[in-house]
Amino acid sequence: MFLFAEGGGHHTPMIVEFINHYVGEPVYRFQMAYTKPVWEKLFANFGTTPEKVFGAEYSPENAIPWYTIMFVIACLLTVFIVYLLKGKLSEDDPQPGQLTLEAGFLAVKDMIGSIIGNHGARHFPVVATFGVLILVSNLMGQFPMFMSPTASVNVTFALGVSSFVYYNYVGISENGLFGHIKHFAGPKLPALMIPITILIFFIEIISNSIRPFTLGVRLFANMFADEKVFVEITNIYPPITQIGFPLILTGLGVFVALVQAFVFTLLSMIYIGEVSHAPHDHDEHEHDAHGEAAVAHA
Repeated sequence: MFLFAEGGGHHTPMIVEFINHYVGEPVYRFQMAYTKPVWEKLFANFGTTPEKVFGAEYSPENAIPWYTIMFVIACLLTVFIVYLLKGKLSEDDPQPGQLTLEAGFLAVKDMIGSIIGNHGARHFPVVATFGVLILVSNLMGQFPMFMSPTASVNVTFALGVSSFVYYNYVGISENGLFGHIKHFAGPKLPALMIPITILIFFIEIISNSIRPFTLGVRLFANMFADEKVFVEITNIYPPITQIGFPLILTGLGVFVALVQAFVFTLLSMIYIGEVSHAPHDHDEHEHDAHGEAAVAHA
């Protein structure tokens, strides 16, 4: 049940209890009427029940899961933080928040340029959203009354699937469905090496198919472990381990949050770079093809 573990051992945040207290009952009735029967039919094929798979009984107290509430809060916080840093934009007298935002903008822009290429600027909104949203989600666990939504595999898998869908959409829109599938076969090899091409194709298909899983598990495992380590170490020998250790572990947690946000964003850019090509490359290929056709015709 590791993959369906939720949080790092913390109690349910007060805000989650508050929301479920007022909204949980109607949501619970909706689940019992519509979603639970669907899950029961699905898991019955595997000889189990949704309660066993998700590790919790349906009730108004957990009708809206903590990670859903925390992720919605993370989304709202992300918008608010960007708005707060942006402040009143000024070229003559930029404020510290604006300078911070501009530094982050330039950092992400430079990474996109070096990994995807100069044509990758159009992917900046998606890539930057991944970076800021995941960073905010990771850091939420460092504050009282909050938990990191990325400490739930449900959230990290959703983020992994989002990245997977986006870069495949980019590949199909730029290269066409056949061209996108063709790139899995690698570079063009001589006819005698067709078995190698087929082998590369299937390896690439499998590798790409598990990327949502690897993206999600990597982010979840690190954030889950960070919160679990914090709880276990601070409870080893209270109150001694609850005096100085939390500060050290909080610093470690911030570092892990930054690294994991960076890794997820970096991998997403690498995946986009694999399927995205500068427009002039396509034009050059067409120009070369036309040139070869003209020479052959002559």
